[in-house]
Amino acid sequence: MPTEWTVRAITRAMLPVLLVLTLVELGSGLVLGSFEAQLFRYPSLLVLVPVTIGTAGNLGSVLAARLSTSFHLGTLSFSPRDDELAGNAVATLALAVTVFPVIGAGAWVATLLVSGDTSLALQKVVLVALSSGISLAVLAVVVTFSATYLAYRFGLDPDDVVIPVVTNLCDVLGVVVLFGVAQVLV
Repeated sequence: MPTEWTVRAITRAMLPVLLVLTLVELGSGLVLGSFEAQLFRYPSLLVLVPVTIGTAGNLGSVLAARLSTSFHLGTLSFSPRDDELAGNAVATLALAVTVFPVIGAGAWVATLLVSGDTSLALQKVVLVALSSGISLAVLAVVVTFSATYLAYRFGLDPDDVVIPVVTNLCDVLGVVVLFGVAQVLV
């Protein structure tokens, strides 16, 4: 646990993390740019991009906040048999399973209303969103657990480090997973 709560200590802990995450986000933009043709061909996928990466980041952030609270309360255990840890992971996956089909349907309807495009069937867009969402939820759990554990090991406050790491990595992973799934399913 951090011993200093000063602006200097927080800046010293966060600046390297934020610089690395900036480079990671640049990579996300490059990946997104490489799929530009597919996005223009299937506008429903274009609508899915920000919502998918945002939702994945939100799921990871909620989990990170819960783990950080447990950390500060002294109840967090990194044991594989920790019921609280497993319960939070299962809750994150359950949220993904319930939210991402709605996101897919919403993206399809929004595309239909704005452009009249139906190049992808509703079921296909929902399947892409659900498959991406489940994959991203699993990755968000792994990233969040790992980031929280590393923050603990390096004596950093998870409140300062984990949420920026999780949201940025989920942005990159969201783009990669969404287009990986789209390549397989579309």
